[in-house]
Amino acid sequence: MKDTKLFPVSVVGSWSRPPWLVQALRKRQAGELSQEEFAKIADEAALTAIKYQEDAGVDIVTDGEQRRDNFYSFVVDKISGMKLMKLSDLLDYVKDRASFEEVLRALDVPAFAIKSPIAIEKISQRGPLALDEADFLLEHTTRQTKVPLPGPYLLTKSSWFEGLSASAYPSVDDLAKDVVKVLRQEVLTLKERGVDFIQFDEPTLTQVVYGDEATETFMCAALGTRRDPTEELEMAVDLMNQTVHGIDGVKFGVHVCRGNWSRKEEVLLKGNYGPILPYLMEMEVDQLVLEFATPRAGEMEVFKEYKNEKEIGLGVVNPRTDQVEAPEEIVERVKEALNYFEPEQVYLNPDCGFGTFAERPMNTPETAYLKLKSVAKAAEILRKEYG
Repeated sequence: MKDTKLFPVSVVGSWSRPPWLVQALRKRQAGELSQEEFAKIADEAALTAIKYQEDAGVDIVTDGEQRRDNFYSFVVDKISGMKLMKLSDLLDYVKDRASFEEVLRALDVPAFAIKSPIAIEKISQRGPLALDEADFLLEHTTRQTKVPLPGPYLLTKSSWFEGLSASAYPSVDDLAKDVVKVLRQEVLTLKERGVDFIQFDEPTLTQVVYGDEATETFMCAALGTRRDPTEELEMAVDLMNQTVHGIDGVKFGVHVCRGNWSRKEEVLLKGNYGPILPYLMEMEVDQLVLEFATPRAGEMEVFKEYKNEKEIGLGVVNPRTDQVEAPEEIVERVKEALNYFEPEQVYLNPDCGFGTFAERPMNTPETAYLKLKSVAKAAEILRKEYG
């Protein structure tokens, strides 16, 4: 990895997609645009996302996930045996459609905008999942690079749907074995290419602990038939470690949040990281990328028993608000974290992505840029004090 500054600034992954890119994405999915034609359009959007980050002072950049429908469904184009399905399509397979539709309305979930990659046959990898993103990113920045991937637990759980997957995979565990194979090969490919940081997104781990069946099902179909939370978390640890064990030369992180599909804070999950931390500490990853800019994330004191055990990607700005956090406010949040982490272990980032789902961005590029610029200013202040 390239030299790292103290308090490096990064992003969680996604950047808001311009309307013309979303239109092109839909045309490609409908077969009205070739992959080559779409790639040229996406290249332009990715360049813009990279420039926004660099101009703001971000040290570890992504391509903004501009080629993706969302942070996990994009794999449907790279993995055979999967079908991209809208929540509105899956309604035909849930046990109580009317009740589920009411839950989606109450949670402000856009049933026609959120899509999941559902395993309908045995899966196999057609080619690399994110190498096209990595290649373009590496070609167009001299800064450190991050490539987010769906975590093995998330990808398994979001892809298994009882009425559609059972003929190919009688159980979720059967599918998990093939998911791990795909992700491990992807990790090796990205490492070989020279990516600095691979981030696994596992937002549903908080849903295992704090969610109910309704909130879980819309994001991960298989969670509706989940086991005891302890078993689910142990499964997540096991799948992660199978995916990364023995691989060095690249930084691994795992991102956990409480939902990033709506600006209505009251519909998102809340609860501290305490019940999850013992399991996150068992994962063979270097960094925990966690949201802390919202009160819903709970107190940082939960790290008291785990001081200095891992790096933290500290969420210091909320991607869902218009308010731009002041650098001084961010500095105070970081200083609280320094009660439990060494300065060299603290990275700064937003709580989540700015454009998780293509058709429902959480913020405008202009506001996202200002938030990141504020984070970068806070990092400068901290470097002078702790450097």
